[in-house]
Order: sequence, then structure tokens, then C-alpha cells
Amino acid sequence: MSFSNIQSILGNQADYLLSYKTDKIKTNQIHHTGPDVVDRIFSLTDRNIPTLRSLQSIYGHGRLANTGYMSILPVDQGIEHSAGASFAPNPIYFDPENIVKLAVEGGCSAVATTYGVLGMVARKYAHKIPFVVKINHNEFLTYPNKYDQIMFGTIKEAWNMGCAAVGATIYFGSEESSRQIVEVAKAFEYAHSLGMATILWCYIRNNGFKKDGVDYHASADLTGQANHLGVTIQTDIIKQKLPTNNGGYTAINFGKTSPKVYTELSSDHPIDLCRYQVANCYMGRIGLINSGGESKGATDLQEAVATAVINKRAGGTGLISGRKAFQKPMNEGIQLLNSIQDVYLAKEIDLA
Repeated sequence: MSFSNIQSILGNQADYLLSYKTDKIKTNQIHHTGPDVVDRIFSLTDRNIPTLRSLQSIYGHGRLANTGYMSILPVDQGIEHSAGASFAPNPIYFDPENIVKLAVEGGCSAVATTYGVLGMVARKYAHKIPFVVKINHNEFLTYPNKYDQIMFGTIKEAWNMGCAAVGATIYFGSEESSRQIVEVAKAFEYAHSLGMATILWCYIRNNGFKKDGVDYHASADLTGQANHLGVTIQTDIIKQKLPTNNGGYTAINFGKTSPKVYTELSSDHPIDLCRYQVANCYMGRIGLINSGGESKGATDLQEAVATAVINKRAGGTGLISGRKAFQKPMNEGIQLLNSIQDVYLAKEIDLA
């Protein structure tokens, strides 16, 4: 897809997103991704040699291979949102093999999904695309619903099936977050010891984070702090929702922040909000991948391309988009994934 096609898809957002230059956190203050990201960033860390190799396998696979960017297909919604709600729009994805096929045919850097899915097809596909197993989930069959991430498998089994990385969610801000932080930190330490990289779904969860009709679960300041907690437990890649607003700390009036967060370090422009998330990932030393969000049908392509542009220009590392791709016929899902990747391949789109 050409740069002009990207402009056309963005429509009246094109100039707003593609021409913006920030006067907040400067480009030369962040660590840029690139083909040498494992050598330049991770080789300086305490990650062992097998973990470096696993990271390189993800950065070196698919259409974005060796660019420093990544495109991951995540499909764990069969547990998180129920298999019926997730796969009824396209029932072929009840079959685990089609999930992996979509990631392979879509040119993804990795596929992130459940123990069951990856275990079912491991011997056929583990050498064809990097596996990321999601080790915990929030199941919604308990009535009334509860919101907690519980372990669904073991790190050793992830290693046995040839995973390049493990992924986990922490609900920062929830009553269960302290236990989840300890559980995931221990799991990630073990994963690193076995040579697997780590990806953290850094999600905010607390009904108190809604105030006066405004939802701050995706505010830049709260998600930024979640990212900072995530990199503290040695996550290698942070998955975060694209910020939609700011000022969660001040609106809810809790915790500690600084007025400079909202003036000198960010603005209401989506690229500045996302760059504040990047800043909280050790100024970009740890890659930020933003989620693609739910499928809304006709606007999916525009939303996915816009999210990719914001992430790339903010200093992020890529996109992890699932429902927008797998809730469509496979050929359309492949096209959407390729369109996201084309944003990261477009040399005309640079850091803001």
C-alpha cells in the first residue's frame, strides 16, 4: 500500500496525524526502535542469550522483519469475551489452526494466543512463526462476573511447546493487582531463565476510574504509570491501549502526579498522549505496542491505520490487533493486517 493510499484511508485525519510536530517530549529524548534494537538496547541488559535470540526471532519475522517494528496477532478473546461472542462473526476461528494460519498468511511477527490453541498445532507451526502463549486470563463464566486474571498454564509448558515469549495481563488499579504483580513478576523471571521473552498487557481496571461521565481507563497518565510498573518487572514488550484522554489522576484526585505531565510533557494531541506512554517505557528502551481495539465493521481499516500512525510517530514499536482481523473473512483479515504493516514500512511516516 502506497503512502498516498494511507493518506486516502485517513481522510480528513491525514494532515492532523501525518504532519504533526510535537513541542513536548522531543524525538531526540527517546530511544528509537530500528533494525539493531536487540543489539543496541537489549544486549546491554541482564537478559540471557537465549532470551535475546527469542526477541530477535520476533523482531526478525514476517513482513516487518528487521525493521525494529512488529505486528502481532492476538486471539485470546475466546476466554476473555467468550468463544461465542468472539468467533460467531467468523466461525472458522473456532478451529485453532485457522488462528495460526491468519498470523502466518498475514505476515505477522508472532501469534499470541492460549495454551490450548498453540498446544493443538505446536508441532506443525512452532518453527514457522514465533509463538506467544498467554499465561493468564479473565474468564467470564463465573456468575456473577468477577474481574481477575488467573493462571491457565505453566511457564515450563510454554517452553516445551517452543514459545518465543509468554504474555500476561495485570489489572493495575484493581483489588487483585498486588497478587497479580507478584504472580506475573515471578512467571516472567522464570520465562527469562528459560530463554523466553515477556509481553505484558498493562491494563487499568477500577470502576472508580470513571468520573462525571468520563472514562479514564485509557488516560495517558494512568496508562503511562501502568507501563512504568510493567517495565519495572522486566517486561520486554508493553501492550497498552491507545490513550483517549488525559488527567485521570487529577479528575479522580488520588495518587501523585505533576502539573508538568499535562503541560510540558503532553497535550491533547493523540501522538503526544501516546508518546507519554512511550516515555514511561524507559523512554522507549522497552517497546510499546498498542492494541487495535474491538471490531466496528466499516471503520475498522481507518481506525487500524490511524492507530498505527499514532504509535509509529509517537515512538512505539508496533500494533497488536486481533478482533479487527479475525472477525472478518480470512482474506479481508489478511488485508487489514497488511495495511497496518504498510504504515510501519512507509518511509514517509517518521517520528513526530
